[in-house]
Amino acid sequence: MTQRAWRVVLERVERDLLEGRLGPGDRLPSERDLATELGVGRSSVREALRVLEVMGLIRTATGSGPQSGAIVIATPSGGMSALLRLQLAAQGFALGDVVRTRLVLEDAVVTALASAEARDTTAAHRILDAMDAHGLTTGEFLALDAQLHLSLAESSGNTVIAAMMAGLRTSIESYVLTGSASIDDWDAMAIRLRREHRALIAAIDACDADAARALVHDHITGYYSAAGLTSTHPSR
Repeated sequence: MTQRAWRVVLERVERDLLEGRLGPGDRLPSERDLATELGVGRSSVREALRVLEVMGLIRTATGSGPQSGAIVIATPSGGMSALLRLQLAAQGFALGDVVRTRLVLEDAVVTALASAEARDTTAAHRILDAMDAHGLTTGEFLALDAQLHLSLAESSGNTVIAAMMAGLRTSIESYVLTGSASIDDWDAMAIRLRREHRALIAAIDACDADAARALVHDHITGYYSAAGLTSTHPSR
């Protein structure tokens, strides 16, 4: 099973939600049962559930009683349904197209935030702190990474861009996780990514749009190149 095993779990639950096999109040199978049924490790199940919880679709509780495990608290409808369908379709998009689209979207996001009269980066700072936690797996770290970028898009005030970023989430997470396997020193890369994230948020907080644009461009293309994802470097 590849490092993308947790996405198998995520996509299974998302499809069940979209097609009505799961609804509010329904309890997901246990971690053990999902792992056995889908042929993945329990850590992959936990990573997928963490993403679903961040999306506001499920609530998880630890323990062994009747209230433990994961329960559906919302179903994707309207915009969320469209986003999940885009996520599932986006797996077939060419990697270079995904990266170039991400560069356009995130350039607009950081420009809007840094240029705004008022901005709220509270959520971004909270995620930055969460990414400093010890013991995060690569998948957990990159799930938080994706949520950080999505939180900036949501804070920008442009709902269309935020929706597009959310819709591309699965495809983006797929390539960054695939690329992590080609990075010899992941710990050093995680330190670098944390530093780049903090510099980006600092530039936004300082209302320095030019610096924020340069930082987000170099952050995305730098990882793309370091992971050896393609011989063709996305252009500015």
